[in-house]
Amino acid sequence: MAKKKKEKKGGKHMKKKELAELIIGYFRNKPEATVGAKQLFQGLKLTTHPLKMLCTDIIKEMLEDNFLVEPEKGRFKINDKGQILTGTFQRKSNGKNSFIPDDGGEPIFIAERNSAHAMNNDKVKVALSAKRKKRTPEGQVIEILEHANENFVGTLKVSKSYAFLLTESSTLANDIFIPKEKLKGGKNGDKAIVKITEWPDDAKNPYGQVIDILGKAGENTTEMHAILAEYGLPYSYPQAVEAAAEKIPAEITPEDYAEREDFRNVVTFTIDPKDAKDFDDALSIRQLQPGLWEVGVHIADVSHYVKEGSSIDKEAVKRATSVYLVDRTVPMLPERLCNFICSLRPDEEKLAYSVIFNMNENAEIKNYRIRHTVIKSNRRYAYEEAQQIIETGQGDYKDEILELNKLAQILRQKRMAAGSIDFDRTEVRFEIDETGKPVSVYFKESKEANKLIEEFMLLANRTVAEHIGKVPKNRKPKVFPYRIHDLPDPDKLDDLNQFIARFGYKIRTSGSKSDISKSLNRMLNEVRGKKEENLIETVSIRTMQKARYSIYNIGHYGLGFDFYTHFTSPIRRYPDLMVHRLLTRYLAGGRSAQAEKYESLCEHSSAMEQTAASAERASIKYKQVEFMGERIGNVYDGVISGVTEWGLYVEINENKCEGMIPIRDLDNDYYEFDEKNYCLIGRRHHQKYSLGDPIRIKVAKANLAKKQLDFTLTE
Repeated sequence: MAKKKKEKKGGKHMKKKELAELIIGYFRNKPEATVGAKQLFQGLKLTTHPLKMLCTDIIKEMLEDNFLVEPEKGRFKINDKGQILTGTFQRKSNGKNSFIPDDGGEPIFIAERNSAHAMNNDKVKVALSAKRKKRTPEGQVIEILEHANENFVGTLKVSKSYAFLLTESSTLANDIFIPKEKLKGGKNGDKAIVKITEWPDDAKNPYGQVIDILGKAGENTTEMHAILAEYGLPYSYPQAVEAAAEKIPAEITPEDYAEREDFRNVVTFTIDPKDAKDFDDALSIRQLQPGLWEVGVHIADVSHYVKEGSSIDKEAVKRATSVYLVDRTVPMLPERLCNFICSLRPDEEKLAYSVIFNMNENAEIKNYRIRHTVIKSNRRYAYEEAQQIIETGQGDYKDEILELNKLAQILRQKRMAAGSIDFDRTEVRFEIDETGKPVSVYFKESKEANKLIEEFMLLANRTVAEHIGKVPKNRKPKVFPYRIHDLPDPDKLDDLNQFIARFGYKIRTSGSKSDISKSLNRMLNEVRGKKEENLIETVSIRTMQKARYSIYNIGHYGLGFDFYTHFTSPIRRYPDLMVHRLLTRYLAGGRSAQAEKYESLCEHSSAMEQTAASAERASIKYKQVEFMGERIGNVYDGVISGVTEWGLYVEINENKCEGMIPIRDLDNDYYEFDEKNYCLIGRRHHQKYSLGDPIRIKVAKANLAKKQLDFTLTE
């Protein structure tokens, strides 16, 4: 006769740890319930006296641990004071999910079995046992409050009667099951966007439906659209919004001319990247008298054409920024506006919003005015063309460009002397053929022509921020979006100081804001041109806080400005458009805007800026992997650019492409990760791999789907 299977719950033999887990699960599943001992015994099917006694002992311990409370004699309840929290669920494909409480605090681990199939970024309610001794805080999702409504991008695997979306998502371990009738015409091997429709409790895989087919996997446009979709960014423009843009008249009316200052006869030009089409800003210059110059910073007057609340404006709010992928721009505004009507194109009369400075030979501002203007650009320069004029002293409008460059250099020196931090990173760019394939790598350097434009844009942004934000002591400034940047975390500064010490550099980690930033500048100057320059700049940037938008001004630490905003790029950034509108309102004597509305727009713009930057990095990574995929087996010199517990990141010197040596390939020893000192150390042979070390690698693998390069060490 077959033996009876031992009952899962309440069996005769159960260890204390096992029973404790059952009790924890019981109370977590009934977070609102108050339970007596007898009810608990029945609920857990504890039928023997020893198990009931063990249960009673565990309850006493849980009361001492503050995991349970005793609201009335002999009745117990989970301690929900601080035990039930709401926040954001973060899903990870490796099962190490976490919960970020709304009120701050450390992330809390959520095992997959306790996730209630919550999706990444869902708003959830969690019960946790943070008070248990010698245990890391752990939680269980007890309610999904709001779905993030996240779509997934992947490749369709279609069989005869059903299909799956194979995802490369770092947030989802399971492929998505798609019924045949929900495929929307998708075929095997297509890249698609799929929305999860349900995830039944007893199902291993979520169920979904195809929202859009992006095209065949591996094709350039398909992959670029997939990157955008992965980050929730649009890859096409709504037809209704395009149609609204088509109806906007491009003509300048007599009323427009009458109410604007006329700069059409003043020498004006734009300086932009050679492939730019949206010219946001132009500079004008004329001599007013010996030793006194008038410099105009003219910005496309987008707010004249895009009215608040219009369909174009609503779409611009949603996007908040243009996105610049390796081979394309995904604009914030419809093409008719960004590349034609608003763009400050040469030999065309354009409406602008201008900050006009009167400055002397020492770049001292004698006065300024902010005006709506009409301009006519005389010439469109690429940075390289303007640079050539600066270097040779020859070319169109050479006197104007050389004078502007001289003034810009003085402005820059003053800014650096006042504590502005000089990060001057080299950017990697790809030469792309007509199919989107990367054929070569080049480095974009910031030369004098770039810095000329940068200085006058910084000056205009700062002036506008001061104009609104600087008020007498007894007056409250009006609501206005600022670009703010907080001081670095002191611990991170200490870590940076320890890291650069191994290269023979040091910085100040205490003292005034300007003392610290000046010492950072000194160090960045010392490192310039050295092989460790890029690495130390990267680690220094990681030390900094992220700049963001807010109506609550705290100044801009990195620039060393007490007041700063974004005014100079309204074609491609929504905060600049907000600034234009509020500036017009306040200059006309208007009342202060609604704080809550503008802070919410600032937060959204900051979040979208980060998302766009992530998509831009993903497109660069994709092209790096594509480029290196044709160089498998090649050997390169590189530098260790990142150290983690799972391996070493290495950046190749000659093309800045980054890949990883997985820790499993360092098989000559058992390596331990020293997080504080950015290194891996071998336990037996004490071989050490540190951030910044030179290293020679071979390209082993290029996985385009995962945007991943694998390297191996050469002997």
